[in-house]
Amino acid sequence: MDKVETLLKEQQLKDQFDNLEKHTQWGIEFVEKYAKFVKERSEIETNYAKQIRNLSKKYQPKKNSREEEESKYSFCRAFLTTLNELNDYAGQHEVIAENLTSQIIVELSRYLQELKTERKSHFHDGRKAQQYIESSWKQMESCKRKFERDCKEAERAQQYFEKMDADINVTKADVEKARQQAQMRHQMASDSKNDYSSYLQKFNQEQNEHYYTIIPNIFQKLQDMEEKRIERIGVCMKTFADVDRQVLPIVGKCLDGMTTAAESIEPKTDSKQVVESYKSGFEPPGDVEFEDYGQAMKRTASETSLSNSRESKEKPAGKSKGKLWPFIKNKNKLSLKLGSGPEDFSHLPPEQRRKKLQGKIDELNKDIQKEMDQRDALTKMKDVYIKNPQMGDPASVDPRLTEIGQNIEKLRFEVQKFEGWLAEVEERMPSKSDTHRRSGLYETQNNTTVSNSCAQDRERPLSSPDGSYTEEQNSETQVKANTDPNLTSSTPEFDDEFDDEETLPTIGTCKALYPFEGHNEGTISVAEGELLYVIEDDKGDGWTRVRRNEDEEGYVPTSYIEVFLETNAKGAMTYI
Repeated sequence: MDKVETLLKEQQLKDQFDNLEKHTQWGIEFVEKYAKFVKERSEIETNYAKQIRNLSKKYQPKKNSREEEESKYSFCRAFLTTLNELNDYAGQHEVIAENLTSQIIVELSRYLQELKTERKSHFHDGRKAQQYIESSWKQMESCKRKFERDCKEAERAQQYFEKMDADINVTKADVEKARQQAQMRHQMASDSKNDYSSYLQKFNQEQNEHYYTIIPNIFQKLQDMEEKRIERIGVCMKTFADVDRQVLPIVGKCLDGMTTAAESIEPKTDSKQVVESYKSGFEPPGDVEFEDYGQAMKRTASETSLSNSRESKEKPAGKSKGKLWPFIKNKNKLSLKLGSGPEDFSHLPPEQRRKKLQGKIDELNKDIQKEMDQRDALTKMKDVYIKNPQMGDPASVDPRLTEIGQNIEKLRFEVQKFEGWLAEVEERMPSKSDTHRRSGLYETQNNTTVSNSCAQDRERPLSSPDGSYTEEQNSETQVKANTDPNLTSSTPEFDDEFDDEETLPTIGTCKALYPFEGHNEGTISVAEGELLYVIEDDKGDGWTRVRRNEDEEGYVPTSYIEVFLETNAKGAMTYI
């Protein structure tokens, strides 16, 4: 019965070791799975931070004039601040990834190695103790079987001696021999009994120690190991949350920065910036003249009537051959119209030109100040060299001082040049009093001018030859022409171009069907019924170039005249 109980205990112990081995192995696999989870989370944070940084970098303003121009608007500055804060926000996600790696992944990797080694050691001790108790059990069983065999042999030897002793036919020597054999077997049985008893006592002690000391200690160590593993997982999970919580204050500051940037947007200030950027400085047009259709039209072709008609009108006195912008035909001069203007910014509207000139002057003054600072520094150095010749040669500074002096003179000359242009622009820009005075004069002219505007409304061209100007759009030029006949906005470059032109030959004649007030540069005023010479036919832009005499020529709308081309010039008579 004791043997059966012992065998049952051994089997149960073995089963428990197998179950514990499976459970602890599952625990290690769980730690590995959690470490893999944290690693993947770290990779996600790293990739997210990288994408956020790339997004912020993608929309960062480039170093060109357009982006610099946009930086003066509050919403553009707010967007730039948002991009910078977003870049810092991405940095916090990188911090999360770094902390997850250093505080959890690395620690768990090291702990896993220790856990596997500790588990292996505990199960090795358990198997060793189990093998030892099994070995003691086998030795005890061996002594027990030997004792059993010896007892049976002694019993048989005793029975044989008694049989020999009772048999009268057996010699005394045989009886003595049987008695000695029986005694020897009894002695062997007694020795086996002592051995068995000794081994049994030893086994019982080892078994008691095995089940009550060794195995419980091993189980306790395994339990402690498992509790530490579970505790470490809990610490890692807490760290997992703390890593995010640690960056929340900085993330909050980034979000607060974005909110502050959004609140700093000033729509009114930005709209004023737009006004300042694109304000042209041109005067608004005056009132539209009243055209009375109730009076009979005066149609005369005599030179006297034309002369009288011209005298009755206030016509501007401009350059006779000045076919100025936008009537440029030279392709080399088109850069003015496309925006890459000359040094004096004469291609820009007055207000924009004034701003550009002022900005250029400020820039040159800054350069002058830099040069003067360098000159002062070199002068002080030269004084030091003069006082302490061992520190350097004073003459070595002179070439640089001379160069700086020349640079300052050049820059001052440039400043004077731009200041002259600026003064010219400011003189030409109208004041409010000029605007009211000119508007009144324009109204007077409108009240004295009567013409047939029905035909003008039907056939008046909407644009100048390059499609950029109309009569209504250039009323500022009309007002200027009425008030100051000697004031023109022509560019010397263009005047020289057309002054050098040869006089164009006459290709026909024309008759003015309606009066035309040629206030734009390059146009000419005509009276209704006036006869003029055609020197350049309409090129498809709605304008015809005509000449009144040797000193007066310009463009008139083709729809305002009836053209009679010479046969040898065009081959036929054309009616418009």
